[in-house]
Amino acid sequence: MLKKLDKLVIKAFFPPFLLTFFVVIFILLTQFMLKYFDDFVGKNLSYSTYAELLFFFSINSVPLALPISILLSSIMTYGNLSEHNELTAIKSAGISLLRIIRPIFFVVCLLTLLAFWFNDRVLPYANLRAYSLLYDITTKKAAFNIKEGTFYYGLPGFAVKINHKDPDGSTIKKVMIYNHQDDRGNVNLTMADSGKMYTIWNDRYLILELFRGDNYTELLPKSPGRESEFTHNHFDYSKLVFNLSSFEMSRTDIQLFASNKIMRNLSELHRDIDSIKRESENLRKFSSTNFLTYFSHFRRQRQGPELSEKYLDSLSGNLAGRWAADSMQWTQSAYNQIRSIKNYSETNRDRLNNYYRDVDVFEVEIFKKYTQAIACLIMFLLGAPLGAIIRKGGFGVPVLISIFFFIVYYVLSITGEKWSKEDVVDVPLGMWSTNFLLFWVGLYFMMKARSDSSLLENNYFTRFFSFVGRLLRQLFLRKKPKEIFS
Repeated sequence: MLKKLDKLVIKAFFPPFLLTFFVVIFILLTQFMLKYFDDFVGKNLSYSTYAELLFFFSINSVPLALPISILLSSIMTYGNLSEHNELTAIKSAGISLLRIIRPIFFVVCLLTLLAFWFNDRVLPYANLRAYSLLYDITTKKAAFNIKEGTFYYGLPGFAVKINHKDPDGSTIKKVMIYNHQDDRGNVNLTMADSGKMYTIWNDRYLILELFRGDNYTELLPKSPGRESEFTHNHFDYSKLVFNLSSFEMSRTDIQLFASNKIMRNLSELHRDIDSIKRESENLRKFSSTNFLTYFSHFRRQRQGPELSEKYLDSLSGNLAGRWAADSMQWTQSAYNQIRSIKNYSETNRDRLNNYYRDVDVFEVEIFKKYTQAIACLIMFLLGAPLGAIIRKGGFGVPVLISIFFFIVYYVLSITGEKWSKEDVVDVPLGMWSTNFLLFWVGLYFMMKARSDSSLLENNYFTRFFSFVGRLLRQLFLRKKPKEIFS
């Protein structure tokens, strides 16, 4: 019977889990596409490029989609069992709620371990490929497209204007081309009545065949008292070739992005932190050594015998006049020395603070791999008792409750991460506080579910508002207190 019960609960869990998981992935990808929509328009990218980008960013969305999927599917699973009185029948057979929750609990534990391995091994590589490809796409030029009646400056060294293009996309009329390759301004102009425009070699070269036109070239620049000299050539046919290689998307070496924190696994992050700490310690020692050089004059004065004799002579009055003459210069020199010491100290302080901030940022990334995995278990601890309490399945009430708790989780986790990076709180406290708080909330719901609490049911709120109504009537109508609780 228990094996059949385990199969029943697990089979009820996986369909909504898989459905909600892919729905959340789709929503996150849609949000990503809307965010970078302007960077994709007009780039003439291939379908394979889009497919690769969406694939890697779907992998990037898994750590955020997995907790909310577990939360929603666990609420739906136990909500369906409660709504159809299956949970009540199982309890009447002497099986506790914890025993009913146990099979999915083990499944979620396996998903938690899988999520941790995924965050440490798969996610850094997916981030590396996704963001390097996104960088190449955003830096790629827009596809070659000359519009009628406006100058086009996309061709390096040329400005092209076409007043009319036939529907075939090849025949053009009233062409004007400025050649700026010599960086002398508008001194080379080509005009033609008509022409042909097409590309060759897989759109690597643009060919402009011009008919019945003129070319004007200014030879000498204008100067006072002398007119500019230019040449004029008429042609019946001319052919221009433009290289379109600058419009192709060039792939950047992905290793240039590999040092980013989101593209490192745990071992690499620990090595990075050790390296930063060594650099900060070297800077501290180097700063201490250099700081003493600002006081070398005073050390020599104390140690040098000649300066000591001069000092004694000054006490006897031999250098009294010189002391009065040079006092102002020495004071200014002391001010300059103090100013240099202050600037040097502030510079090293800022550098050390940057090192400490980098250590916090890398530690946040380390803890995030753990907290995002443990969040799967926390979401199940919230969802399973909530499903048993609300006794509703489907995509109605469970979706609303899931969205509410996920927003709470997301806001608290983002706040803790920001405070950790800004050194407002310690990194472990800032990163684990969200899971810690929601863990106790989940335990509270678990206790309510075991005692068959009516929390979050409609009759619970009906009784609550009825009590409030009776209390208000008692206050305004001055009824006896015992009538309130009748």
